[in-house]
Amino acid sequence: MPKLLALSLGFSTAVFALVCLPGGQWPATVGLACALMALFLRERRDWRTSAALLAAGLVLGLLYTGLYGALFRSPAEALASEERQEVTCTVLDYPAETSYGVRLSVKLSLPHAPDPKVVLYADSEAGGLLPGDVITTSAVLRPAGIYRGESSDYYPSRGIYLTGYAGEVTLSERPEHIPVNRWPQVAAKALRDSVRANFPADIAGFVTALITGDKSTMPTGLYAAFRRAGLSHVVAVSGLHVNFLVALLTLLLGRRSRLSAGVGMALVFFFAAVAGNTPSVLRASLMEGLLLLAPLVGREEDRPTNFFGVLAFLLLLCPYSAASVGLQLSFAAVGGIYLLTGPLCQGWLKLIPKAERPQGRFFRKAAVFLLSALATTLGALLFTTPLVAWYYRSVSLAGVLTNLLTLWAVSVTFMGSLIAAVAGIWLPGVGQALAWVIAWPARWVCLTARAVARLPFAALSLSSVYLVVWFLFAYGVALMCFFFRKKGVRPVIPVCSCLLTLCAAILMTAYPVLTGTLTVSVLDVGQGASALFTSKGHSVLVDCGGNSADDPGDIAADAVQALGTSHLDALVLTHCHTDHAGGVPELLGRLDVDLLFLPESDLDDPLRLEILALAKEHGCKVTSLSNDACLTFGDATMELYAPLGGGSTNEAGLSVLCEAEGFKVLVTGDMDQAVEKRLVKYKNLPDIDLLLVGHHGSKDSTGEALLLETTPEMAAISSGWNSYGHPSEETLERLGAAGCEIYLTKGMGTVTFTYKGPAKERN
Repeated sequence: MPKLLALSLGFSTAVFALVCLPGGQWPATVGLACALMALFLRERRDWRTSAALLAAGLVLGLLYTGLYGALFRSPAEALASEERQEVTCTVLDYPAETSYGVRLSVKLSLPHAPDPKVVLYADSEAGGLLPGDVITTSAVLRPAGIYRGESSDYYPSRGIYLTGYAGEVTLSERPEHIPVNRWPQVAAKALRDSVRANFPADIAGFVTALITGDKSTMPTGLYAAFRRAGLSHVVAVSGLHVNFLVALLTLLLGRRSRLSAGVGMALVFFFAAVAGNTPSVLRASLMEGLLLLAPLVGREEDRPTNFFGVLAFLLLLCPYSAASVGLQLSFAAVGGIYLLTGPLCQGWLKLIPKAERPQGRFFRKAAVFLLSALATTLGALLFTTPLVAWYYRSVSLAGVLTNLLTLWAVSVTFMGSLIAAVAGIWLPGVGQALAWVIAWPARWVCLTARAVARLPFAALSLSSVYLVVWFLFAYGVALMCFFFRKKGVRPVIPVCSCLLTLCAAILMTAYPVLTGTLTVSVLDVGQGASALFTSKGHSVLVDCGGNSADDPGDIAADAVQALGTSHLDALVLTHCHTDHAGGVPELLGRLDVDLLFLPESDLDDPLRLEILALAKEHGCKVTSLSNDACLTFGDATMELYAPLGGGSTNEAGLSVLCEAEGFKVLVTGDMDQAVEKRLVKYKNLPDIDLLLVGHHGSKDSTGEALLLETTPEMAAISSGWNSYGHPSEETLERLGAAGCEIYLTKGMGTVTFTYKGPAKERN
């Protein structure tokens, strides 16, 4: 069906250009569409018809995206207002707990416009609502395309254009039975409840994410380990899960094509609804449905047409789903498997000798399975890794290894957990017995992910220009191998060249830090604080907290492991507020920390007690400071000043002065100007080179007395999205008047200062 292929390719390309590319970038868009068309139709002669349909698809995509925005998105966003307004909504799903109440998925009832979906935040009293309930409330509605003050495609890519903050919620109507179209949500809740009741607590969150895609109960540290180990796709329901489901169905029903196909399509689409109808699972369900349907209607599978036809259909449902990272990764993985897995398998299987003895046949089958799995993994990773690098600025080097180690366990866990969870709904005893058995392969997956994530170079941050250059070089080599694979090029040459250049890039990245007198990296942890001090291969971390999307403990651990080590000489906490210490539990789980320093204050604080318990568990020596202390690492000396204030935790925190060969750095934590004056009075502070500005740039910190006494040349402010106005204009003006060069993690990301001697360098 080349005609449908050309039309859907043009349509999809136009939608992607309008939604994802700034200004459309039409020359590049048309060029990409033509390149893809040439790739898939290079053997066909009807290129004129294909070109005409391609152009028609581009025009249709342009018109449809504009029309959809005018009919659906614009009217919804026009309802946004900072003033409260009375709204009537229908609840679409069970409430989800948040730190401050519940999150509701609702649909507004409007008299003369399409009813838009809204994510509504409400008090915990609304936690008893059911799908199908009709509620009324006064709410502040805001555009969903703005998150934490910045543009975000997360909700618009799911067809949600408004978020709301509700006041008192009133139940207006409750149907006698939950509507049929809400049954998938009922099934999802039943599965989640069954997993929580029947599975061991240590793997219940992972199992829930695996079979429903709901990662809310999965420990943050575990999900970060999955990402670092290249296994994040395991808990993002997509083609892998749908294939497992169809395999399970085939195992139960046999290969009776009509029955298996009919039941399979129904089950696959119901499963997609249970998993939330995300773009990735819808893609997998539609393509699997076409695969099951093809033999029944007497047609062979047409992969390119199915691929772009399904993509065009999803974009018809919601053009803004083109911005969904899940959809992009899902289609990239399938594209890689379609293009690369077959040729790789054919080449590798020729190397396996045929065997006549039973033992030989067994080993041959095992080798075929492993090589097929490896080819599939490589095909998917080669196409998805550039997207992962673009969106997350890191790549997993261990993905191939961890996928091979865990593929069998993931398939067993998924199918077994689904059976156990369903059985546990009606037969809890049977469900618990099955769950106990399935827990062991599930633990293997989690254990492997955590173990691999602890390795220094399991994943690479692409913050270094050397690593970016290596990444582009490696993909250039991969493309050359693909296009010239018939020329007899031996794989050992490109593989060795990529490994050697990778080692060189890592050494060039780490060398300035490992050999420099002092390097200070003010990490981008959002609204929080975390600074890594490194001297001659020794490292000390001052604070570890923030509200970034990633756990601040993972961000700090990544920075340390990028140096080729999983060891930290010391961790210094100025105080135990979440924005300065919230990432410590995850950090202690990933790194070996020798010493922990913290102030002797707020002794009953829950976070402090948790940190102390974990430090004891991990063998970390703890010192609670009520007097000054000194710490030496590499060529640097760090003075730890005991608390100088009383009252709030901010006033009773530590302050830090680090010096190496005359280069001096001061950290004041969250102390206010009154405590700063005591610091100036009692500690005889020297002139400093770098000031890590206190309290994220609050107007109550970094006063003139401190600036006049220390005369800093540079000032770094660690802040992110917040409702406090940090950094304040008053603080920025004081720093400017003092002659400081100002660097902000908000907007600039992690800021690194390297001192090698007389000259100072900033990256």
